[in-house]
Amino acid sequence: MKRIGMLALVALGLGLGFAEGAPKGKDVVAMLRALYYPVSFHYIPDKPAGKYKGREPHGATLRTYVNDIAFDAIRAKLGKYPVGALLVKENYDPTGEKLGAITVMLKTENFNQEGGGWFWLKYKPDGTVEAEGTPKGCVSCHSAVRGQDWVFSTTVK
Repeated sequence: MKRIGMLALVALGLGLGFAEGAPKGKDVVAMLRALYYPVSFHYIPDKPAGKYKGREPHGATLRTYVNDIAFDAIRAKLGKYPVGALLVKENYDPTGEKLGAITVMLKTENFNQEGGGWFWLKYKPDGTVEAEGTPKGCVSCHSAVRGQDWVFSTTVK
């Protein structure tokens, strides 16, 4: 788990406060690739390790990872995710073999306060960004779990 320190440095380099606006999806993709995830990440406590059955819009088979910041918040039941929390979901086809997309939630400080501070990102395995920032579909769906800090799969309470 030595790369987590690198994650923190890279995340800070991206400016998690985003005082000047949203991060760039391509920069977050580059950060994740530089970290060689999932080596630097944890499976969510009390959830299936590895791939599990998913649902739309993410895919039939999923695998979800969180960084140390998110992992510690979940285990400590902090009530909400701190700035720097990162959730990464691999979205696979029904066979669980073909990766279709990667979706990311990154907790920020000064971006998207009306959406819990979350920056959403969806990109293809080749790194092509399909959606970023506050995509209408992500925001409208995740607003249903506003009380869980906008996150379906985990709770920090």
